[in-house]
Amino acid sequence: MSAISLQQVSENVKDLPSLPAIVMELLNDIDNEEIDIHLLAQKVTNDLALTATTLRYANSAYYSTMIKVTTIQQAISLMGLSNVKKIIMMAALSGCFPENNCKGFDHKAFWRHSIAVAIAAKLLAKRLKLNGDTAYTAGLLHDLGALVLVTQYPLQYEAAIAYRHEHQLSQFEAERKVLGIDHAAVGLALATLWNFSDIMKNAIAGHHQPETPGLGFLATVIHVADGIAHALGASSTPDSQAIEVSGQSWESLNLDPAALQELISETQAELAQMSREDL
Repeated sequence: MSAISLQQVSENVKDLPSLPAIVMELLNDIDNEEIDIHLLAQKVTNDLALTATTLRYANSAYYSTMIKVTTIQQAISLMGLSNVKKIIMMAALSGCFPENNCKGFDHKAFWRHSIAVAIAAKLLAKRLKLNGDTAYTAGLLHDLGALVLVTQYPLQYEAAIAYRHEHQLSQFEAERKVLGIDHAAVGLALATLWNFSDIMKNAIAGHHQPETPGLGFLATVIHVADGIAHALGASSTPDSQAIEVSGQSWESLNLDPAALQELISETQAELAQMSREDL
């Protein structure tokens, strides 16, 4: 099986649906709490598919409220702007990558893992006095390259999954062996096409190798959050080897064992709220 070149990927990602304009606005202004809520609700409501998916997530067990959410405005009032922004982004991203026939790839498991990393990243960022919403979003986006590969190259990715099983490697390593490219590099190509911010692009590109010069600290946060998600069993590839968190990354966070255990417990508690059928 021939390798997939980055040039091929860069051409093929142009065929993927674009993110709705409102989602791009949210991504580029993640930490802005002064958004016009009425205008946000109106823009989301104009996209029927995005509205339907957003409301489905809002009514899931994970984001449950005592009242059934029926409008975007109501969701914001009941759940808060920060939570609704996260749900809107999740809804839009899932809509860009419909499920296909790539044998061995579980889309629900993929999104559960992405949300687990997002939660761990948010909690870790707050401990480090960083922006929690930015970290959450980067965690949610970190593996988007895998969805590109699954969507654009299902047979080749199926072979990479089989190779992972056979050789007990991480999916990242199996991708490099079989495809000649990995989901972090592909994710960067998509993030560049979609005009993500530099900090978000670097986090996506470097979440497996955060020591690479110039990536910034958020890549380290996502790398460690990814390790925590795998350690808790919230992985999209539970039968593959767990991701090893680099010693340099652990040291740069300056977390003592007690703080780390508390972080893991907090992440586990939030994950416990998830229903298997919700995502």
